[in-house]
Amino acid sequence: MSARRLSAVLLVAVYVLLPWIPVRGKPAVFLDVANLRFHFFGLTFAAQDLWLAFFLITGLGFTLFFVTALFGRLWCGWACPQTIFLEHVYRRIELWIEGDAATRRRLDAGEWTAEKTWKRGAKHVASILVSLAIAHVLLAYFVSIPEVLRMVTHSPGEHWGVFLFIVVATTMLYLNFVWFREQLCIILCPYGRLQSALIDDNSVVIGYDARRGEPRGALRSSGGDGVGDCIDCFRCVQVCPTGIDIREGLQLECIACSACIDACDQVMDRVGKPRGLIRYDSMNGLAGGKTRFFRPRVVLYSVLLLVGAVVATLSVLRYESASLSVVRMQGAPYYVDDATVRNQFLVRVVNKQDVDDSFDVRVSVPGEVAVGLTVAGWDEPLKVGGGEESVRPLVVSIPRASYDGKFPLKIELIGTGRELTLARETEFVGPDPRLLKEHVSDDR
Repeated sequence: MSARRLSAVLLVAVYVLLPWIPVRGKPAVFLDVANLRFHFFGLTFAAQDLWLAFFLITGLGFTLFFVTALFGRLWCGWACPQTIFLEHVYRRIELWIEGDAATRRRLDAGEWTAEKTWKRGAKHVASILVSLAIAHVLLAYFVSIPEVLRMVTHSPGEHWGVFLFIVVATTMLYLNFVWFREQLCIILCPYGRLQSALIDDNSVVIGYDARRGEPRGALRSSGGDGVGDCIDCFRCVQVCPTGIDIREGLQLECIACSACIDACDQVMDRVGKPRGLIRYDSMNGLAGGKTRFFRPRVVLYSVLLLVGAVVATLSVLRYESASLSVVRMQGAPYYVDDATVRNQFLVRVVNKQDVDDSFDVRVSVPGEVAVGLTVAGWDEPLKVGGGEESVRPLVVSIPRASYDGKFPLKIELIGTGRELTLARETEFVGPDPRLLKEHVSDDR
């Protein structure tokens, strides 16, 4: 098995198995959109944590830039789902049922016979079934495998929305991989157009060694006559999924699938010439020069990747399984009565775990002691269900005689069922202390 086919098998296996692999009681990757909970390898994120997706998206982007600067469209040929499923799943179906490319072309040109009818029918039925399976695996990322199994054993009328999703997804997959195919890469995907800005003459791409292959000519028994190693068999063109001639140089339509390399190497083996007429190399390397891997754009992408990775790692390490927000209640910012100055807050707690928990609150003044500070509205711990949120009022009061102006408040959330402490800071506000003391003197 070639390295490219092995990597494709592993990637398809990862895609299929991730919803099945349990980590801390949840699938390894589970995007529970209905409950706004996103599970990644044991970590559970709520909707409030979606800002972390910025690091994921930008990290993938800069990784793609970095890999492209070094190795051209390696992603397209080796890891893109479009290429993986098309080349290693749907085209395998064609190979098993209809034969190789030459046999399929003869079948296309031939009359409609019983053999052609059953082969075409079997190919399309198999493609639809595979598309249906891929659509159900995709659904499992959003509803979990047990829920998918429950749905397929019940009437579609019980979940029309999901049934419609499966029908649409299956249809799109079928049309894409059976009909549209490489046109998605050539027409719709912007990455091919970006490559001209991402690669240079030192990027490793798939190329034709013109110094060795030219001038082209038919195979001769003698090794002379000034003919290059390319025997002009057009095998590289025949196997190219986008129909280009790699001998004409690097082109937008090349998805780096390496089919031309495999085909050319097979031809070179048969004619007794060394492999590598078409190979992975840089334009400088194909021209006889040296490939420089260490260059400004590679350094820039490396630095951006490193900075992003450090910030993302620190953000994830600071991740907490509950969140706390404190806002002032609507209305007056403070209230004054004969004895106290009072501030009123709303404390919102989100429990990101899937199990119930209870939380208590502690209010303090950083760096000093507020004389007579009292807290009301939190007489007992706040119970919050797994994956739920709850809001409770918090009333903080201080004696009028002790109030000397606004001061910071530290509000801490303490998980009673686990080691968890979250803190937020706000301000305790009130009237001008001079007016307040004058009023107290008048009362006396």
